[in-house]
Amino acid sequence: MENVYIVSADGYSEQLSHMIGAASGSCKRIYVHDAGHAGELAGKRIIFAAEPNEIGVDLKLLQLLLDIVEVSPRAFEGSVGALIVHSKSEIYTKSCATHLIFVANQMGCAFIGHPLVEAVRGLKNYSTWKKVFKENTLSEICMMQCEKLGQRLMEYKPVRSQAPKITVLHSSSRKTSNTLMLWNMVEENLVKMGCAVRQIHVENENLTDCRGCSFKLCMHYGEQKSCFYGGLVVQEVFPAVEECDALVLLCPNYNDSIAANLMAVINRLTALYRQMSFYEKALFGVVVSGNSGNDSVARQLLGALNINKGFRLPPEFALMEIANDPGSIKRVQDIRKRAESFAEMIVREIKK
Repeated sequence: MENVYIVSADGYSEQLSHMIGAASGSCKRIYVHDAGHAGELAGKRIIFAAEPNEIGVDLKLLQLLLDIVEVSPRAFEGSVGALIVHSKSEIYTKSCATHLIFVANQMGCAFIGHPLVEAVRGLKNYSTWKKVFKENTLSEICMMQCEKLGQRLMEYKPVRSQAPKITVLHSSSRKTSNTLMLWNMVEENLVKMGCAVRQIHVENENLTDCRGCSFKLCMHYGEQKSCFYGGLVVQEVFPAVEECDALVLLCPNYNDSIAANLMAVINRLTALYRQMSFYEKALFGVVVSGNSGNDSVARQLLGALNINKGFRLPPEFALMEIANDPGSIKRVQDIRKRAESFAEMIVREIKK
C-alpha cells in the first residue's frame, strides 16, 4: 500500500474530510499537522487540503507551511502534489489554491496538471457537471473528481525526451526587454545542453483574442486543431505547443499581470486543449518586474496554465528578477549563474 501525505490543519470540516478520503482512496494516509514531519516530506506524494476562512486564507495551514520552511526551506524537494480546497462561501478557492501552489513550488514541490479539486458552498461549482453526470448528485460528482485527482497523483510520472523541444512565447521588444534578455541567457545554456528552442513573438497585428464561441463551434474547430479566428495562433502557436515538451512564457510585469497578448494566446489555447491533454508538457515562466510583483504574475501564470489548462508544474517553475531600466538585467549580481541554473533545472525536468 502506497503512502500519501496529507498536509493540512487539523479540525477541518466534514466536507473536506470526505474529499480527503475520496482522493487518498486505499493509500495509507500520513497526516502532517505540524512541522515534526518536515524531514519526511521530500520525494513524496502530497495532498494539500485547505479550508479558507471568511477572508480567504487558511491561517493554520499557512502557519504550518511557515513552520516547515523554517525547519527545512526545501522540505518538498522531489515531491509531487495536488490540492483539495473547500470554501464555506462561493469565493476564495482559486486564490487560496494559487497561493499554496506557489509557496509549495518554491519549496521544491512539483504539481500534476489540473492539480485542484475545489468545492464552494453548496457545491455550486459542480452544477455544470450535471449536464454530463445527470444521474449523480453534486456531492457524488465532487467525490468522483477527488478520486480521479488522487489516482492521477499516485500514477504521476513525468515524461522526458532524449531530444526535448521547448516552445517560448513572448510579446517583448528585443531592444529593450529585460525579460527577453534574461531568457536569452537561459537559452544559450539550453542549446548547449541539446534542447531545440523555438521562439514565437506574439505581436498585436497577428493576434485576435478569444471572443467566446459556443462550445459546439469551438469543438468543431478544435477537432481540426484550428480556431474560428485563425491567424498566428493557429498557424504557429498551436503546432509549436502540440509538439513541445515544455512551454515557456516570458512575462514582464504589466500592472501585476501577464501581458495582454500572452493572455490572449492562453485564452485561444482552449480550442487545442479540448482536443489533446497537456499533462505531459512542463510549464516554465520568466518573470521580470520593474519594482515588485513577480509573485503576482507567477501565480496568474500557474493559475491559467497549470490549474486550468493542465500543464504539469516542475519545482521552482519561474525564474523571477527585478530590473527596471532597459538592459539593467545584465547588471544584476550573479544573473548569468542564475540563468544557467534555471536552464539546468529545465533540462533535468524534460530531458532523459
